[in-house]
Amino acid sequence: MSKSLKRVRAALEAMQVEADIREVGAARTAAEAAVAADCEIDAIVKSILFRGETSGAVILFLTAGGNQVDGAKAGALAGEPLGKADAGIIRAQTGFAIGGVAPVGHLTPPRAFFDPRLLDFDRIWAAAGTPRHIFALAPQEILRLTGAQVADFISQSKIM
Repeated sequence: MSKSLKRVRAALEAMQVEADIREVGAARTAAEAAVAADCEIDAIVKSILFRGETSGAVILFLTAGGNQVDGAKAGALAGEPLGKADAGIIRAQTGFAIGGVAPVGHLTPPRAFFDPRLLDFDRIWAAAGTPRHIFALAPQEILRLTGAQVADFISQSKIM
């Protein structure tokens, strides 16, 4: 078991949450994860990370799989301009590689925002620390665990 998957499992257990963690083939994209979980794409949680231009901190946007983050809206919510978070800063601050960033188990828990579209589902699926593992929880549980703020940061164009 990878260190990242162990960290996610330990974080969930520490918060007394039982999650359905599954190993799937490849789930590097929301579309692949939706096929693996047998759900619609918007029931997949994408962990989108930006770097605060002023703070240098990673800021997490948990969004529905078919949605895109609007940079201007996200920056307004964050209270600072946002730039690209490269693989190095993502790994250093979260402990995860791109494609496997979970909403929980971060080395340094980031400030987080939550797409209200995810609340439309009974259960949503997120990366569990690797591109091959996903887990499911109620959206309200992920909100509680992450301390994320529900906010509108979505672009009007949809991914299909």
